[in-house]
Amino acid sequence: MSEQIVMGIESSCDETACALVNDKGEILSSVVWSQYDEHRRFGGVVPEIAARAHLEKCDILIKEALDKAGKKFEDLSAVAVAGGPGLIGGVLVGVMTAKAIAFCHNLPFIAVNHLEGHALTARLSHPVQFPYLLLLTSGGHCQVLIVEGVGKYKKLGATIDDSAGEAFDKVAKMLDIGYPGGPNLEKRAKLGDAKRFQFPVPMRGRAGCDFSFSGLKTAVRVCIERQDTLTEQDKNDICASFQLAVIKQVEDRLKHAIQTFKELYPDAKDLVVAGGVAANTALRTKLQEIANKNKLIFSAPPIHLCTDNGVMIAWAGMERHKQGLYDTFDFKARPRWPLDTL
Repeated sequence: MSEQIVMGIESSCDETACALVNDKGEILSSVVWSQYDEHRRFGGVVPEIAARAHLEKCDILIKEALDKAGKKFEDLSAVAVAGGPGLIGGVLVGVMTAKAIAFCHNLPFIAVNHLEGHALTARLSHPVQFPYLLLLTSGGHCQVLIVEGVGKYKKLGATIDDSAGEAFDKVAKMLDIGYPGGPNLEKRAKLGDAKRFQFPVPMRGRAGCDFSFSGLKTAVRVCIERQDTLTEQDKNDICASFQLAVIKQVEDRLKHAIQTFKELYPDAKDLVVAGGVAANTALRTKLQEIANKNKLIFSAPPIHLCTDNGVMIAWAGMERHKQGLYDTFDFKARPRWPLDTL
């Protein structure tokens, strides 16, 4: 049987990306163009600017991905694209481009849920077996799910307000430590005293697996306002204390999730983290401790595959391609697309 190759296109937020992955799990090429410079002066992603940037770069990156892999459109087995959720302008750019490629070259078209791209990435880099417990945490989402198979998700809990990534970014903006906020906050936290400020841990001790970060964000704002002057070390300490409170909440919420997971699937062994916030090394360290304590195997994608990229879309596309799960050309780009509705 000839090599199966899937192209993945990602344009749901502020990264334009394209990658080629084969059926052996080998990354043949991966190119990402980040829009940080375009959005930096605004302190966050501006949807209209993002959509225009995707339109300008998408074709260029697709050609680059093909050239780096030494492949042509005729070598592809399918074309996958992030069909949502995301900023609708950017999603439309990717979807229409992927449809055009698939139509012109008579290839199967696969609309990948962006969150499923994150959810399945660990299976590319680690021998993770279904079912597994997933903490999916990013700039727009924070939820705990049981991944029962491709397209099969059981949600155990989700944030009732802000996502963890959104809270990281907003606290970074309050502290004026630059964009992108999350990575900058983590760098600052490594230089700070996490015990200096006692921030609340929302939802701790409550039943269920839901998260909440809005109150924590407010507590940080009040703390900042109470400082007569805000030195660089003050900022570092606030970052460290905030990050610790987030991790404590994750630890508390996962206790309930792991209990439910083990009750439903007593023989399952895998705990996975995915999404942009999964790149946070302090969070990874805590999750490894939690896994060890509960006799689970912890897995996380390589840090460079945690943030949005084409590889995760190509791999999710490959998982769907292997099962013959294709989409028709009347698929509509979706700004919202919950994983547990697949």
